[in-house]
Amino acid sequence: MTRALRRLRTGQLLLICTAGAVALAGIAHVSAEGLDRPEIAVGFGALIAAGELARLTMPGNREVAPIGAAAALGYTLLLDLSQVQLHHSALQVVAVIAVGMIAGALPHLAVGRPPRLDAMARRLLTGALLAAAFRPLADPLYWLTQGEGGTWWPALGVMVVLIGLMLLIDMLIAAMLRAEQVRTAFRVALRDELNVAFPLGAAVASSGVLLALATHSMDLVALLVFAAPLLVTQVAFRKYAGIRATYLQTVRALSRVTEVGGYVEPGHSRRVSRLAVAVGRELGMAEPELLELEYAALMHDIGQLSLRDPIPGGATVVAEPDQARRIAELGAEVIRQTGVLDRVADLVSRQCDPVSEDPPLASRIIKVVNAYDDLLGGSTDRDRASAALERLRLGAGVAYDADAVEALARVAGRLLLRL
Repeated sequence: MTRALRRLRTGQLLLICTAGAVALAGIAHVSAEGLDRPEIAVGFGALIAAGELARLTMPGNREVAPIGAAAALGYTLLLDLSQVQLHHSALQVVAVIAVGMIAGALPHLAVGRPPRLDAMARRLLTGALLAAAFRPLADPLYWLTQGEGGTWWPALGVMVVLIGLMLLIDMLIAAMLRAEQVRTAFRVALRDELNVAFPLGAAVASSGVLLALATHSMDLVALLVFAAPLLVTQVAFRKYAGIRATYLQTVRALSRVTEVGGYVEPGHSRRVSRLAVAVGRELGMAEPELLELEYAALMHDIGQLSLRDPIPGGATVVAEPDQARRIAELGAEVIRQTGVLDRVADLVSRQCDPVSEDPPLASRIIKVVNAYDDLLGGSTDRDRASAALERLRLGAGVAYDADAVEALARVAGRLLLRL
């Protein structure tokens, strides 16, 4: 846990401290005032804890707890239970969410799988903001639903608007944290969050609203009724995340064949992949494009398996242009045999194209980064790195993409400063 805290950045620490202060305020309020309808608080708190216990990590290293988040939303938006008005405050909502999250995290902590504190803090803080905005409106909204002319539409409209604002705030916070963590532009991080995380957030929000509305007539039975489909959905997401992880592991294993066979230096594919992804982020590539870039960079040298006599050190930067292009095309053919990586195969096949032929950005990045690693190897010598970058700059605009070369220089400079 101490090691995890040391890795936290300024934005993460600020978020965690803010969420901690809010949680303490909520718990202190409940300790002083007591719980309103404790059986309801315990029921929702238990579902939040179960959701935290079943949390999962999605692609992009995003930790989510859909069941817990839906339960927290449901408790925040509750107006009545079996048509009996509820009066729990925003601070009570915060206390229930905080205690539920802590209870769900303890088993993971006990077995050495500490939760992502920044992810938990974000979930708690956005839930607290929604509670602070909605709970003061709960009483007038409840009375609008009563009587012969009562209707749920105003309450539903307020719920949707406030949840929409909450999701937007959540995406903004997530984008700021991600921009700081992976050193990408905020607009790029926000675009990725909207494309990747927003659909799941919208689905969870819908479940939370339905849970709050269902308790109007179903009492606490609604918790069990809605927990089942949410659990099925979470299992599906877990399988999807597992498939993505297995896929990447398979590609990494396949990329090592060239190293085991002695065609390239040990660690070359992995270094090219990590550096290429960093350069892609520097140039503002979206997350799906970065995933394709990572796959292509890992397998960019697989065509060397067709060579009778390996290139010395596997350095294609010293090979003849026709030979380098032939290696790229043969590698692309191998990748196409998988039947599912056609886009990656195209990126690999065009990595040796001249800049004048306008190859895809990912292909241009791979060419630049591969040449840099061929010249530098695993060395961390600054003079050697400077010489490699200077050689790439001499070919910028003709053999190498000038923007990719300069982005590589910035990324490499930051990496060398850390050493």
